[in-house]
Amino acid sequence: MKIQSHSERSEESQIVSASIAARNNQRCFSRDYGITMTRPVRRWVSSNVLAAIAIAALSTAVSAKETYKFDPSGSTIGFSVHQFLGTTRGKFTNFNGRIEIDREHPENSSVTAQIEVRSIDTRIKKRDDHIRSAEFFNVEKFPHITFKSRSVKRTGPQSGDILGDLTMHGVTRPITLHVKLVTPINETNRTRWVVTTEPINRREFNLMFAPSAEAVSGISQTVAINIEIEARRAE
Repeated sequence: MKIQSHSERSEESQIVSASIAARNNQRCFSRDYGITMTRPVRRWVSSNVLAAIAIAALSTAVSAKETYKFDPSGSTIGFSVHQFLGTTRGKFTNFNGRIEIDREHPENSSVTAQIEVRSIDTRIKKRDDHIRSAEFFNVEKFPHITFKSRSVKRTGPQSGDILGDLTMHGVTRPITLHVKLVTPINETNRTRWVVTTEPINRREFNLMFAPSAEAVSGISQTVAINIEIEARRAE
């Protein structure tokens, strides 16, 4: 004996309702317009009504994604770069993003993010002002760093790779984010991810100081990324 699931019962009730609606439509056509509904016509009307119901049900299932929005208060978008014998660490404090999760088909998930460059914080104001200036980030001309995913690939029960486009300082380059879910997989009110990626080469984004400053600063060309994102279910 086969026990019907909730979705199967719901689908069956939709078909029954559609059949009733089709019969009612047939009566309305006959009564209101004086049209005699021959058997082929009735079959055509019924089949098309049922097809429309089925397509609508499938469309709802396909678009059933969970939407989450970044919670900056519980998230970190940071970086570190070597300079001489030490390491400079910083972060961005103002950013937003959106995650669309399709649990049945993870490859249909997506991520977008936007960082306000002016919010950079390395805990030294003079240095931050210099980084914001036209000599480096030029925040007046390039106020945002953006990321937009192009594909998502599941690599484990709670991990995946997100390939997307990173746009910074007017330059767009592909980047792969390796993500790991650290909240329970059945948690649906919030989601938290640890994100790692290969170090970014700042020369590839034209993020260079004047040659004289580069020569004496001892700043590495590569910048390590440190990201943890907490997102809340959108209402």
